[in-house]
Amino acid sequence: MSASPLEAGLRRNARSATPLWLRQRPVIASETLLLGVSLYFSMFSNGEFWRNVIVAPAVQWKLAAALFVIITAVHALLLGLLIHRRYARPVLAALILVTAIATYYMGSYGVYLDSDMLRNILHTDRKESSELLGWRLLVPILFAGLPIALLWRVQLRERPWRRALAVRAGFLAILVLAFAGAAMLSFQDLSSLIRNRREVRYLVTPANYLVSLARVVTASPPGSRPAKTPIGQDARQLPQATGRRPRLLVLVVGETARAQNWGLDGYARQTTPELSRMEVINFPAVTACGSSTEVSLPCMFSPYGRHDYDQKKIRDHQSLLHVLEHAGVRTLWRDNQSGCKGVCEGLAMQQLDDAKDPELCNGQRCLDEILLRGLEAAIPSGPGDRVVVLHQLGNHGPNYFERYPASFRRYTPVCESGDLGSCDRQAIVNAYDNALGYTDHVLARLIGQLGRNPDYDTAMIYLSDHGESLGEKGLYLHGVPYAIAPEEQTRVPMVMWLSPGFAASTSLDTACLRREAAEPASQDNLFPTVLGLLDVRTGLYDRDRDLFARCRRAVEN
Repeated sequence: MSASPLEAGLRRNARSATPLWLRQRPVIASETLLLGVSLYFSMFSNGEFWRNVIVAPAVQWKLAAALFVIITAVHALLLGLLIHRRYARPVLAALILVTAIATYYMGSYGVYLDSDMLRNILHTDRKESSELLGWRLLVPILFAGLPIALLWRVQLRERPWRRALAVRAGFLAILVLAFAGAAMLSFQDLSSLIRNRREVRYLVTPANYLVSLARVVTASPPGSRPAKTPIGQDARQLPQATGRRPRLLVLVVGETARAQNWGLDGYARQTTPELSRMEVINFPAVTACGSSTEVSLPCMFSPYGRHDYDQKKIRDHQSLLHVLEHAGVRTLWRDNQSGCKGVCEGLAMQQLDDAKDPELCNGQRCLDEILLRGLEAAIPSGPGDRVVVLHQLGNHGPNYFERYPASFRRYTPVCESGDLGSCDRQAIVNAYDNALGYTDHVLARLIGQLGRNPDYDTAMIYLSDHGESLGEKGLYLHGVPYAIAPEEQTRVPMVMWLSPGFAASTSLDTACLRREAAEPASQDNLFPTVLGLLDVRTGLYDRDRDLFARCRRAVEN
């Protein structure tokens, strides 16, 4: 039905009352839009890249100009290859928003968006992600609103498909030429940058997370995964001596504890007062396999480790726990965090982070003493040796202040925000050290429980998965690419305790152990050391990496 003269007049009056700039919607080619968005990324989304690469603008102007053209061309090429006119605006709007959020976290915590970091992000749970959300995140989101609004104001020119294809091909060809020309402009400086600082490519946003995401999805496609490849099926345990009690080894996997703040390693503060009064063996020079849980946890339970590092091989194969099971040693994984990252796949596991204990849990998280509740009852029944893994919440950031009860608030003031950039650095360190003090207490309580166990000869090994940056060099949290990760993220504490019965049944000289503990070690030593402690023989056993091989009296093979 046609509109009445009155309605038509009202519409004309409404249009005339609307400002001209709102009524006019410019019509542009989709290639122009892609280039404009790419220029926006180069100018407003790569602050961390420019700060890390161009340290002297007056001297490095030629390199800066070349990199600006290259980064713009790379993004425009990616967008030109992937984005069609029909869905350009919603895809670009989403990309601008996600890039603004990525840029915020990169600037706030010193994050590099490589494949390992993308894997961390994809595998994080609601609890972890909620701690990283704060009101400051609204700033980049609101800032992204302006380019998104402009994006939706324009209209994209329609062309016949043959002409559209020809224009797009020409556009991509010009970008390739621009890329090549810029590379030639500053070839020597660029080649030096590529050789010596390859990690800066993970700061080029949004190409960093787009490429890393593609690599992660390609390596682990969504959907059902094949069963892990068996290893150590030849494993067997040496016969037990007549009358020997079964052994119980508890492996405590720490979270985000760094050696620099560990009291037993010489830190100025005594963050391990209870352990310092016990007969423990401390390892002061231990290196992690990675700078994040996603890397370190599978790696430290693998025979391949950092010395023969192959991420796919590590993730696709069974772990130390499976080898122990093949040998008849029953295992159990108890978790107060985000899972075992495949290490305990198909084996006994208890997830405790959602426990309903009113004393230790607040409905969101549980304190690590939850791992000790019901521990003796949870040990797999039956004859033979046992291994139990306790996976701590530990010092998981950024909410260090929530990792310990009020009675362990020894150092004040503390940072009580997940937005570490808003806190004084000393307040961050205070909260972090309080959390370490609570880990010391949990380990001391565990040793007390094990020492009183009437059924087993007992031992404990504590080893953190990776360290943490607390503001040094502008870095926070962890996950920096391993090749350039600072020591704060790769040096970790390790402690061992043996009951007299365990040391005797394993033929260990404890004085020798203390001497050996002073030598440099790494998470690569865990796999063969545990096999050696439990007298498990397999072709995967590497005596040279067994920390205690030289401290063990001869055992019949």
